[in-house]
Amino acid sequence: MTAKRILVVDDEVGIRELLAEILFDEGYQTVLAENAAQARAYRHEHEPDLVLLDIWMPDTDGVTLLKEWVEQDLLTMPVVMMSGHGTIETAVEATRIGAMDFLEKPIALQKLLDTVAQSLREWSVKARHPADGDIQSVSIAVDGANQYFALPLDLPLREAREHFDAIYFDYHMQKEVGNVSRIAEKIGLERTHLYRKLKQLGIKFNKKSSNDE
Repeated sequence: MTAKRILVVDDEVGIRELLAEILFDEGYQTVLAENAAQARAYRHEHEPDLVLLDIWMPDTDGVTLLKEWVEQDLLTMPVVMMSGHGTIETAVEATRIGAMDFLEKPIALQKLLDTVAQSLREWSVKARHPADGDIQSVSIAVDGANQYFALPLDLPLREAREHFDAIYFDYHMQKEVGNVSRIAEKIGLERTHLYRKLKQLGIKFNKKSSNDE
């Protein structure tokens, strides 16, 4: 299977390189852009599988670039916005424009991996089932904040179960901050079986997490 290619757009070199290193370690290919101009140029020539897009950048902000892609029919991949504490409202607004999700800085490793994996899955479902009537939106409260998941029902039972399983395990991964031992104990599954299930569903996890003891 070809590795998914992720475009990371952020004007801070330290953040770009850190995200690239984490994603590379998890098997993703990464392309880096330090501003909207570079990201714009890259998108005109290539189609990444996902974009991590910073909101505040010196030339053109991320929301403006997102709007450009929508208007030019170039939003053919999931976009996850990245924001500081003062830009959460802007990030939420970006999801109304067309972004799949947003990450608040500083970005926790497990949250990054969960959001990337979830966005790729949901975009894949959306691409295969463009009719709104085929997909139900499920709202789940995680730490007091509602998160929305796409659950396609117009599928054979086995495929629909896989999507439900992905939502179920995503929820527990976020609830327990990626602590696989706690999740295994909580849901009554042996840890080795849980690792296998997470890998099967494409849910990224960090085996070396200091929280997983």
